Amino acid sequence: MPATIIQSNTTPFARKPVDPVTLDIMENALRNARVEMDATLVRTAMSPGIREQGDAFPLIADHEGRMIVGQFGSFIGGFLKGYDGTIEEGDMFFLSDPYSVEGAVSHCNDWLVLLPVFSDGRLLAYTAMFGHMSDIGGKVPGSMPIDATNIFQEGVRIPPVKIYRRGDYNEDVVKLVLHQSRTPGWCAADLNALIASCRVAARRVIEMSERFGVDSYVSATEELLARNHRAMETLIGQAVSEEPVSFQDYICDDGLGYGPYKIKCTMWRENGRVVLDFAGTDPQSVASINFYLNENMFKMFFGIYMIMVFDPQILFNDGFYDLIDVRIPKGSLLKPVFPAALSGRTHALGRIFDILGGLLGQKTPQFLNAAGFSSSPHLFYAGTDRKGDWFQLFQIGFGGIPGRPMGDGPDGHSLWPGFTNVPNEFLERYFPLIIERYETVADSGGPGLHRGGNGIIMTYRFLEAGVIAIHDDRWFVPPWGVNGGLPGERARKVLVKADGRETIVGNKVEDIEVEAGDLLHFITWGGGGWGDPFDRDPAIVEQEIRRGLVTVDGARRYGVVIAADGGVDAAATEALRARLRAERGSPGIFDFGPDIETLRAACEAETGLPAPIQPRWADHRLAVVE
Repeated sequence: MPATIIQSNTTPFARKPVDPVTLDIMENALRNARVEMDATLVRTAMSPGIREQGDAFPLIADHEGRMIVGQFGSFIGGFLKGYDGTIEEGDMFFLSDPYSVEGAVSHCNDWLVLLPVFSDGRLLAYTAMFGHMSDIGGKVPGSMPIDATNIFQEGVRIPPVKIYRRGDYNEDVVKLVLHQSRTPGWCAADLNALIASCRVAARRVIEMSERFGVDSYVSATEELLARNHRAMETLIGQAVSEEPVSFQDYICDDGLGYGPYKIKCTMWRENGRVVLDFAGTDPQSVASINFYLNENMFKMFFGIYMIMVFDPQILFNDGFYDLIDVRIPKGSLLKPVFPAALSGRTHALGRIFDILGGLLGQKTPQFLNAAGFSSSPHLFYAGTDRKGDWFQLFQIGFGGIPGRPMGDGPDGHSLWPGFTNVPNEFLERYFPLIIERYETVADSGGPGLHRGGNGIIMTYRFLEAGVIAIHDDRWFVPPWGVNGGLPGERARKVLVKADGRETIVGNKVEDIEVEAGDLLHFITWGGGGWGDPFDRDPAIVEQEIRRGLVTVDGARRYGVVIAADGGVDAAATEALRARLRAERGSPGIFDFGPDIETLRAACEAETGLPAPIQPRWADHRLAVVE
């Protein structure tokens, strides 16, 4: 049964007109409250994933649970359906189990705190924040075993519980949860940071309702939702066709040798609504790359993509959800059946954005993005140092962002706009390692009129023996280019032992032993290129050679010839471009690079590692597709 909301005052909120100036003030106050939540978090948390990288996501919702400001869209609907207790003034909720809340959080490392905000006995709003915890127990340090075959191997699962009940702190449940972690101090600090962020936002909501009146506050949130609905209705009519379009992309492998895994989506407009149907997506994996995709979360992904491409001034909120119908087959990679493992879901999460780009750009190629959002590379390094102290690093790396209609993709940037890298000085201060290289990989971005962002190489020298794990993708299936742009380069990882022996290691591996003095070259993928590379200004190519972003040989992929003095040879460039255009012919909308079988041969030749083989669905006991 759904949650029961207990209110001492059941008087309905009165709807009243809100003038444009007041609406603008409240909209910006809510935006600022969201920023204040982030600021509170990073100043209070201790783990590098949250404190340094910002791997946490805030939300302020109305009294019905609809997001007014935030990033991922509201997950409160799933919570309200999955929680069968009461919601009272003074309560605060704590959870991490994706299966208990319809994928509101997508793996157990994400701890969610949810605070119902009451005013004069009535439920006025919700504030929420979830963040990635560095360790929650389970079979490996970091609690994200790529080879997990069920969720019970991934650490503690927290169903929706009250961390505060009518204002009283539930200390025992927190002790129980923290007892499962290898890094309880970090988790305790990060949990307190989540709580503090929710309380800060709740205070701001109460202050606004007291300043303008509760009814005016509620009416303003209704208008912000309605305004978003009107804007999205217009955008959908302009950008989405009634004729179905399909797009598919692949996760390279599952870490157990199987792959690639297909994610397919078909989109069309029907009676003013967008239908997004994932029929044709592969069945769930026996490993942990499954992504329990919450439908509302995907609606927000779709809405953010539309807004950022077509009208970035629109406020993100949940007002448009009734304009979108998301259909995900049960038992597929995006709707796995309990107790399927979920900890490695980051690759499918990243690939969703590439697929959205491929879908939305087919009607309007001028707005099309290339591929490159692709994944969120992880490195884990753990062990006991010579003093007997436990150390444990979880770090998110960055790849190349795709070329875009408005310009080049950024080099070595995060999938999430708000993420930042962990400063090398921080890593070297708190962990037994040295960062010997941190730079972009020249030529790794796909050539185009707008170049794909280069990947990065980050070279770690380990100072203590320990174990590492690597979670990355786009090492087999490259990020594709569009409108004549070429694919980006694929990711790779190279381990150099202290005695000089060099080994190419996989991009999804666990429990690799390292010794003091070993080096790891962590190399990420480049973004796909946008537009015809033979239209790129040769002067820009020359400049990027000087900056180390493109090599002299790489310049020829743009049809640019560099003279002995380092300048552009204009006549040779014109001749080369004419020849290359004739050899190529007219480019298509997409350039996916070699076919799968060619990639298998190239992968084995380049790395010496076995290429992934087609999953045998009959061997996957959990693969039940309806």
